[in-house]
Amino acid sequence: MYYIYILKCEGDLLYTGITTDVSRRMDEHFGRTEKCARFTRSHKAVALEALWSCENRSIASKLEYRIKQLSKPQKLALIADNSIFPKLFGSDMAELYRRESI
Repeated sequence: MYYIYILKCEGDLLYTGITTDVSRRMDEHFGRTEKCARFTRSHKAVALEALWSCENRSIASKLEYRIKQLSKPQKLALIADNSIFPKLFGSDMAELYRRESI
């Protein structure tokens, strides 16, 4: 199982990534270890804002890319209301991902 996530970082910034182990990856980001992303090393991660799951890396990477293409207001709207997922990405894509509880 692959997970796509959005983190809120200091400075009211957002970071999007993928992982197979959410707990480990969050420990890396929040602990600012050498394995955290360069972005979260310089912009401290504050909170996990959204999390989706899917079956394989290929479709996880596609959603990560599509989220990164969104404007900040669109990302915030998606975090607040997952029902806009099909509007942003299409109903075909919406069937591939499941929003997870945080």
